[in-house]
Amino acid sequence: MALMECSIFSEALGMCANVHVIVPQPTLSQIGLTGTGKPDGCPVLYLLHGHSDDHSIWLRRTSIERYASQFGIAVVMPNCHRSWYTDIPNGLRYWEYVSVELPKLINGFFRFSQKREDTFVAGLSMGGYGAYKMALNLPERFAAAGCFSSAITPWKFGSIDPGKDMELKSIYGANFEAGYGTLNDIYAVAEKQVSEKKQLPRLFIACGTEDFLYEENRLFNAHLTKLGIPYELREEPGTHEWGFWDRQILEFLKWLRAENLLK
Repeated sequence: MALMECSIFSEALGMCANVHVIVPQPTLSQIGLTGTGKPDGCPVLYLLHGHSDDHSIWLRRTSIERYASQFGIAVVMPNCHRSWYTDIPNGLRYWEYVSVELPKLINGFFRFSQKREDTFVAGLSMGGYGAYKMALNLPERFAAAGCFSSAITPWKFGSIDPGKDMELKSIYGANFEAGYGTLNDIYAVAEKQVSEKKQLPRLFIACGTEDFLYEENRLFNAHLTKLGIPYELREEPGTHEWGFWDRQILEFLKWLRAENLLK
């Protein structure tokens, strides 16, 4: 595998942004790793970080580079700071950046496949919310999404942690009007797409049973079931921690292969 750190200029953000990209590289003599796949026309996974992290975290805390080599998939890991992958009123347009601008830039820089059936998104915690948001709002773009320990309704964290209340209000509005019923509300987006009979990406959902977000995930899973949206559910003992997420990103890739979604 080849690992590239890109510093790109984003028109949506009005500043430079960092992205790590893992690119498949066939190898025969690399010690301990047999490179598979090819960089030309390969499938691609957009992998999103959590609230306290950045574009480097999946590389630092998991074996994603080794897993990507095993499955012959490119991995794009952008830095979206503490944005909740949302266009901030009177601020930076992170949703536009990650959902529109970044894929266009990546497709211009690399020869990855641009087919829906070869494009995936996944993330943990805040990034799990981002993965849901991208998959459900843009179902024509993604074949599947992996959502790990996801923060389903982020604006509710103000009541849990008063220290985050002002930060969340700066993103979603004083009364969180940019949360409920908009593209940021994945409950509402799922309902809308089902009512419009959209073909949705396959969903892989994982959460530890001791995670503080477990109940929130359980409630959203029930919502998906009520809407008739199928999903693959993985639950096991675990908290909000990297050992769990390292296992689940590998399980997600295995599941894609087993379901013939990743060829």
